Amino acid sequence: MADHAHNLRAQRAHGRPFGVITRGTTNQNRLRRCDRWMVNHPEISSLLRHHPQPLALDVGYGASHTTTVEWAGWLRRVNPRVQVTGLEIAPERVLPPRDGVSFELGGFELAGYRPQLVRAFNVLRQYDVAQVPAAWEAVTSRLAPGGFFVEGTCDELGRRCAWLLLDAAGPRSLTFAWEPADAARPSDLAERLPKILIHRNVPGEPIHELLQAADRAWERNAGWAPHGPRVRWRMAHAQLRAEGWPLVPLRRRLSDNSLTIAWEAVAPQGFSRHDG
Repeated sequence: MADHAHNLRAQRAHGRPFGVITRGTTNQNRLRRCDRWMVNHPEISSLLRHHPQPLALDVGYGASHTTTVEWAGWLRRVNPRVQVTGLEIAPERVLPPRDGVSFELGGFELAGYRPQLVRAFNVLRQYDVAQVPAAWEAVTSRLAPGGFFVEGTCDELGRRCAWLLLDAAGPRSLTFAWEPADAARPSDLAERLPKILIHRNVPGEPIHELLQAADRAWERNAGWAPHGPRVRWRMAHAQLRAEGWPLVPLRRRLSDNSLTIAWEAVAPQGFSRHDG
């Protein structure tokens, strides 16, 4: 794993696109849950709304333009002047512009841009865990002032998703979002944890404790099951907050079940917010 991290640093030193070619598969609407979350996040939407022409980069969009163009549609609901560019490290995947979206050769070095917003979904999942901090630092060090980086993973149809929100100082929060009828319990989302956390879902690690607590809250609110999984999860979420977990309140009714928690509450043992 150390060799892989060294190779990525060497790519940066020589000015080449920084990253590893991934499988590149995707499906329509695969990232809709994260897209919807981003445009409703108060800080992200404020950043986009108050910049005259914000730039958003989709790193590692894969073999298809689909999810990048969909993302542009969501972001332009906030600010119709958002410029969206997809970056791919594989030259044969670089596409002609379409639907107001451009595509270029590039990776985590961001092709020299300083964007307000960066997304990388289902990319680092295919890396070694030792490569993650270098990839994070490559992006966060190139963000425009006040910019954000969203890094995560989801299943093939986007029914189960998890992502991290990072800024120039490192990770800030972890979010889960899922189709309410798709998971029997919250811990089913463990298979979609971001790379930095997926191997930490073991006893003694904070992410494991969170998922176990979420399962317990889910079971204790089984009496709400006749009202549907959305209502049951809202009650379970309220219980977790009452137990002291630093969750962002569910301020509006969503079609998804979701959970957003401060990074400090789930960071791996020995890993701080600034290690990225």
